[in-house]
Amino acid sequence: MMVHAKDDIRTRLPFRVHAKDNIRRLPFRTRRMLSFCFILVLVVMLGTSYGNRLAGLSTLDDYMNICMDGIIHKDKPTPEAELFQKCTPWKDRSCCTKEITESLHINATWYNFNWNHCPQPLSPKCKGRFQQDLCFYECSPNVGPWLVKVDGMKIRKERFVDVPLCQSECDAWWEDCRDDFTCTDNWSRNFNWTTGTSQCPTGSYCLTFNEMFKNSTNFCEKVWDHSWKVVNNTDPDGCFVMWWQQDAENPNYQVAKDRALKLLQASSSLTVNVSNCFFVFVAILVVVIR
Repeated sequence: MMVHAKDDIRTRLPFRVHAKDNIRRLPFRTRRMLSFCFILVLVVMLGTSYGNRLAGLSTLDDYMNICMDGIIHKDKPTPEAELFQKCTPWKDRSCCTKEITESLHINATWYNFNWNHCPQPLSPKCKGRFQQDLCFYECSPNVGPWLVKVDGMKIRKERFVDVPLCQSECDAWWEDCRDDFTCTDNWSRNFNWTTGTSQCPTGSYCLTFNEMFKNSTNFCEKVWDHSWKVVNNTDPDGCFVMWWQQDAENPNYQVAKDRALKLLQASSSLTVNVSNCFFVFVAILVVVIR
């Protein structure tokens, strides 16, 4: 049998040259789909690497029975016989212990954070609001759907972002703090920690909350670097509160459950897309290498 020179040369080409040539011959839409599938699979692989436990959340129970990965948080929420003062509502399912809640009310600082960073100390009613917020941070079992991984922090490996806070809750917090003083609008990022405690940034000066933040929404969303996202009380997706009567059911539970179900639905769609991409990738690969 006679072998054509062209065919003979082509069979001797390195595999990668042969494959690259075949890829170039593919229709544009096919190449675009191949690129999309490659990127999608890469994103999924990166999302499940580097010890990110949040990437493994795959059931409703996973989202509803997880505590933030902090140095004094529980692994999972459990009941407490009692919690201290402003943390009381979380005793039925809590990510904190009674001892922790007592300490955060009594100690002058928390994680070496100085509440009275201005010459004018926080008023009792304003500090009380921040203690209520801190109870949520330490104790809430409902932040699973909003947790994200963070690096380089000593007190936690995760944080919650854009948890929906009811406008009425934010407004009440604002009213109790608007006449108090602070030297920065972002308490998570802007303080000077070189002394081991939070100090006002160099060159800053103390203003009232009203002067610093201008309005309640800006205050609630910015003070803790967008941990909260203020939403209307009538938002169809619901919103969180930081206090409810001790004998009442936790109103945040249903809001978190609805959010978790939406995340699971989106994750299911992503899984289907990844599976489809895998089969497309294999089919195209067969065409390319033959």
